[in-house]
Amino acid sequence: MKTILTDIEGTTSSISFVKDVLFPYARKALPGFVAARAREPEVRRWLDAVATEIGGACQDDLVVETLQGWIDADRKHTALKALQGMVWKDGYGRADFRAHIYPDAADALRRWHAAGHSMSVYSSGSVPAQKLFFGNSAAGDLQPLFSQWFDTEVGGKREADSYRRIVAALGVPAGDVLFLSDVVEELDAAREAGLGTVLVDRREDYPQPRLGADTGGHRRVETFDAIDLAAG
Repeated sequence: MKTILTDIEGTTSSISFVKDVLFPYARKALPGFVAARAREPEVRRWLDAVATEIGGACQDDLVVETLQGWIDADRKHTALKALQGMVWKDGYGRADFRAHIYPDAADALRRWHAAGHSMSVYSSGSVPAQKLFFGNSAAGDLQPLFSQWFDTEVGGKREADSYRRIVAALGVPAGDVLFLSDVVEELDAAREAGLGTVLVDRREDYPQPRLGADTGGHRRVETFDAIDLAAG
């Protein structure tokens, strides 16, 4: 049996949903969220982490402005990801949106799970945000399909050691793990750690196909339907 490790943005789901729906939602909602919940210990923890990074004690208004700037710059910061996840939880709870997932991805994930394959997620978004995403998808609650969740607290997605840590946590040989991503550099790092790799090159997200040398030597598919788990 294969252990499948999948990215989210650009792989199971569209890049545009994250950039055009989730990020703007968090940017707009952050001031009110912080004003209402800044005293909660978990919220305070991450606000203080941002304050420390930008120079020590400072007003929450400045922290919010910093966070909004990081959203605009698409910065992969653990504190930002954690706070965004809390904001999105509120949004999902109010049914302000549902997470996009490609139908072929939802079908394949369900099929692989039914066949007994273990599946996990590795994304730059926080683990709570990942669970919210799959638990509130347009295809229904897909969260039970996954056994483990990994974010950048395990390490950067372009670092081979991150994948070695994930393999250790999964408790299986690296060669039994198949990593799915739309980012060649992430796949390069996973391959260096001994994982199998598949480049998901969706036309909706990448209108110009990545072919030949642009695949980095990774198997390339345009949909999950084309992924052959038996190919290694």
